Parts: sequence; C-alpha cells; structure tokens
Amino acid sequence: MLVFAALLLSAQQQPRVAPDSRILEARYELAYPWWDSNRGTPLPLSKTFGDPSGQLRLLNTSGAVETSGHPFFTPLGSNGRACITCHQPTSAMSLSLDLIRQRWADTQGKDPLFAAIDGSNCPNLPQEKEESHSLLLERGLFRIALRWPPFAASGQPIKPDFRIEVVRDPTGCNRNSDSISVYRRPRVAANLKYIARPSGVTLMADGREPSLRSQAITAALTHEQASVPPTPAQLKQIEDFERQLFMAQHSDNLGGLLGEPGGPPLLGADNLASGIAGVGAVPASGNLPASFDPWRNLSTANLAIRQRAFRESVLRGVDLFASREFGLPDRRRGTCAACHRPGINRSRDIGTTNLPTAKESPELPLFRITCDASAPPHPQLGRTFLTQDPGRALITGKCADAGSILMQQFRGLIARAPYFANGSAVDLTELVDFYDRRFGIGLTEKEKQDLVNFLSIL
Repeated sequence: MLVFAALLLSAQQQPRVAPDSRILEARYELAYPWWDSNRGTPLPLSKTFGDPSGQLRLLNTSGAVETSGHPFFTPLGSNGRACITCHQPTSAMSLSLDLIRQRWADTQGKDPLFAAIDGSNCPNLPQEKEESHSLLLERGLFRIALRWPPFAASGQPIKPDFRIEVVRDPTGCNRNSDSISVYRRPRVAANLKYIARPSGVTLMADGREPSLRSQAITAALTHEQASVPPTPAQLKQIEDFERQLFMAQHSDNLGGLLGEPGGPPLLGADNLASGIAGVGAVPASGNLPASFDPWRNLSTANLAIRQRAFRESVLRGVDLFASREFGLPDRRRGTCAACHRPGINRSRDIGTTNLPTAKESPELPLFRITCDASAPPHPQLGRTFLTQDPGRALITGKCADAGSILMQQFRGLIARAPYFANGSAVDLTELVDFYDRRFGIGLTEKEKQDLVNFLSIL
C-alpha cells in the first residue's frame, strides 16, 4: 500500500491544519484550483484534489458533466457569479477560507465572489477596501438578509412570538427594520441525494428552503442578482447535477487510501454513491463501530508503523464518537452519534450563536431576544438572552427556535474549514474543543486528537 512521504510527525499528534510546503504545493498544483464561471471545460467522471491532510475525491455518477452553458456553472444574474463560485470542487463543493483569501490575492478583490450584495459586510461600504469584506476574508462568511417579520411559504405573514432588538451593528447592515442581516458559511453542494429528500426536509442553516429547486431560485435571485428566476429546464439541470455528485475524503497522508476495497464501508466517495455510507459520521446501517471492523485487526496488517498508529487513533475516535456519553441541555444523556446518524435533518441550538456559550465575536452583529409572555421560552436560556444569529427563529418566528441551526453533513470536512455556520471554529481541533467545553465531556488531549483524526477522513 502506498505510504505518503510526509509522515515525519507522530500519527497521534500531527497537526491537521498546518501542512508542510509539499502538501501546499500538491494542493495548488491542480488542473483548476479555482473554477471560474463560464470556464466551459467538462467536470470529469472522477477527480481528486489535494487538501491539508490528503486528497478529496469528487464522483459524478452520471459521467463527465458538460459545463458549457450549464446553469450551475454559468452566471444567471448581473454580478458574474454562478453556483460554482461559492461551491468550489477544491473546497468539497463549499468554500474554504484559504481559497477565499487566495482568490482575493489573485484578483485584487475583483472576482464576482466579492460582489457587494453579500460578499461584503454591507453593500454600501467602499467595495475596493479589504476591510469592507473582512467577514468573508477572516471568517468565510456571506451576508444573509432575511425579511423581518418573516413570511410563510404560502406568502402569509408570520407574527413572531418574540421581540428582536439590535444591540450591536458593526457592519451597519441592520439599520433596515424590514430585514435582519446575519453572516453564514456556504453549505456543501454535493451528496444532496441523501439530504434533499421529499419528506419534510428543509435546507440551509435555518431550514428556510423546502427543496433544491426553491434553493436554486433564491440563490439566483439574491446571490447572483438575477432579474428573473431560472427556467424550469435550468432548475432541472441544477437539481440533476447536485443529486448525482458525491464527495468524500479519498486518502490521508498518514492513513493511506481510505476507500480501498475491503476497507471500512463508511469511507470514500464510491461507498457514499452506492448508499452503503451515510453523509454524516455514521453509516447507513447506523452501526458506526462495526463499519470499521476491517481496520480493527491491525496487528498483523502489512502497514507502516505510522500508518498503523494513525488508523488505531481513528478507531479510538470512532469508539469515542459512538459510545462516550455526556449530558445534553435537555438533561438527557447522549453521544455524538446520537445526533449525527442517518435520517437526522433537524435544527438544534448547540450553543454556537447564543451567548453565553457562543464564542464572543465583536465583528458580528448582536441581538437581544425577548420572548412574549405567552410564548414558550427558549429551552435553556429563558425569556431574554443575547444572540449573534437567531437562526431558525428568523424563519419560524418562534422564540424557542432562537439560535437553532440545521446540522450539516460531515463529508470533506478537512477541505472546507472553518466550521459551524458562523465560522467560529478555525479547524477541527477547535471544533472538538468547543463540543468538549459546551457539553462538559471531559476529553483528554489524546482523545481530542483521536476524534480529529476520525473526522478528518470522512
């Protein structure tokens, strides 16, 4: 089995977000590190891309995709963007902070990615200045402006059961009483066959979109500033493309090939496309530890020492994820796998946006939420509290939903940092640290690294 050359540090402690120069060279020595709209070249049946810990793989199950004139790859509006602008192949069909910064440097901030409408902190700021785009360049965040009060899908207004006040407005974009501006990361436009299902599933961080087609319409009208919605034929092309595209980590610099024949059925884009794997951290069978049985008999395996040590670390991370219990805010006990299992598609307040558990970020807006006396209060915070993003409450109008964010898929994590909807975790170590503090899990440093190693190979 191929053992990568960059195996100089301990497999247990090697940093996952500080690649050496050889890894960086591999990352950017690609056929197309940035995919421009209107590029016109086909997206191959299968393509691997370097990332900070190995390789990511994209798989088109319908074959190579002709992108010339394709509405996912072609601007539909006035600002030069296409869907591909914010869903880049090298960033696991999302957009990593590294790639955003590289694009700013390469184009002096002139790329359509930085369009004033939402690629800057507020459209009325001087767009030529880097600080006007600081939330995108420092946190990977786009501005999301939502109508307030909200409207139901039927077009009927919703009467909120809480009052929202602007406490802090560093971007100046929350002076309009008809909308609320929050700042969020772009989600992954791959593996959507398993996420965008017809039975009551919602999309986006706040669950505001009921289908891939509605999401494509909203994206064209807002992010691309189109004057008219995409045609039915264009919408079908976009949805068909998104439903046949699969993405997962392909290889690890320490762990080797991940989707190898006879290996763990959770890993690799082929297993994902076949339906064996799940898009979260738990396989379709629901039995996470059993899915790694092929790696458990490592003592007699023909593996290099560092490769064996890394895989043993992953196995410990798998068992921690599946079996380490901790207290949840509702006073029940659970595990990581309890929330990140097949079929789960719901929003939760895990503490990333509401204070006091959220990381205080003075560069983000801050809102005071006050529940009506007749409304159910927030389950943990009561009737009055502060939040940097009210989350799903901006869609439902319910105080109890404030701060709730729809859980994301886990695939290709290492290629698309930072993490959480607000980009508050710069790497997987910070992500694991947050959960450890938030839920009082009591992880040791070794256990944290084991979890990081597991998450990095999904």
